[in-house]
Amino acid sequence: MNRLRALLGDHGPVLLDGGLGTMLQERGLDDGGSGELWNVDRPEVVSAIHEAYAEAGARILTTNTFGGTRPRLAMHGLEDRVHELNRAGAALAGDVARRHGVLVAGDLGPTGELLAPLGAMEPAEAQELFVEQLTGLREGGIDVVLVETMSDVAEVLAAVAAADAVVPDLPVIATLSFDTNLRTMMGVRPEDAVAALGEAGVDAVGANCGRGPGEMEAIAEQLTRARADGLLVAAQSNAGLPQLVGDRFVYDASPDDLAEHARVLRDLGVDLVGACCGSTPAHIAAMRLALSA
Repeated sequence: MNRLRALLGDHGPVLLDGGLGTMLQERGLDDGGSGELWNVDRPEVVSAIHEAYAEAGARILTTNTFGGTRPRLAMHGLEDRVHELNRAGAALAGDVARRHGVLVAGDLGPTGELLAPLGAMEPAEAQELFVEQLTGLREGGIDVVLVETMSDVAEVLAAVAAADAVVPDLPVIATLSFDTNLRTMMGVRPEDAVAALGEAGVDAVGANCGRGPGEMEAIAEQLTRARADGLLVAAQSNAGLPQLVGDRFVYDASPDDLAEHARVLRDLGVDLVGACCGSTPAHIAAMRLALSA
C-alpha cells in the first residue's frame, strides 16, 4: 500500500501548506540571507509561520530547510551547521504539528550543483549531501520526506536514495518545477517524472513553483493522466506571478483565485494540494474552504 495514503487516510485531497520563504521575507529576511539560520536565531518567527499554516488547515507542515544542504549553506558560511539547522527546523515544525495533530515533511531542495554529465557532481556525491541533511531532519523528527523544486530527475533519484538509506520507512513526495513550456529547466516532462519516480518507489509525484495556477492545472492534468495505480499526485502552484508594487514584489493571485484553483485540481484528481511562492496562510485557508465545500 502507498505509505503516504496509509498515513493520511482516503479522504479526498489533502491540504499542504504554502510559501515559507515568502513569509520569512515579510518578516525581514534579506534576499541574500539564510532562512535556515532562523531555525536557531529566530525560532519564534518560524514557529509562528508553521502555526499560522496549521490553523489555516494544512495537514502537512514543511520544515524550513529548503536550502539545508551543505553547498547551499556554504553560500552563507554555514556549511558546518548542516545537522544543527536541519534538526532545529524539524523540531520547530514538529512542536506545532503535534499540537494540531498534523504531519511534518522534511524539506530537501536542490543542492545548487549540476550533476554529471552537465556538471561536475556525481550522483553518489549528491546522495551523500542529502544523507547528511536527512540525518539532521530525522533526529529533529519528521513524518514524510519532501523533495521539491527539482529540475533534474537524477538529483531527485539521489535524494530518494538518501531517504531509502536514512529513513526507509517514511513516505516520499517528489515535486519538480515545470516552468519552461511545461518542462523543467533540464527538459523533463511531467510524464517522464511520473515514470521515473514511480519506478523509484516514491509515494507521490508532482509539481511546485512555476508560473501560476493556470499553468499548474495543465501540468496536473498531464501528471494525473500518466500516473500508475497507487501513485499520488501533488500540486503546489505559486500565487501567480510577482508584480512590482512600490518597492516590493507582490504576487497577483488572490486567496479566492487559489481557492478556485484548488477546486480545479480536485476535479483533475490531484491528491495533495498546496501552494508555493507568494502564498500565505490566507491562501491556504481559502483553499481549505474550497476543498471542503
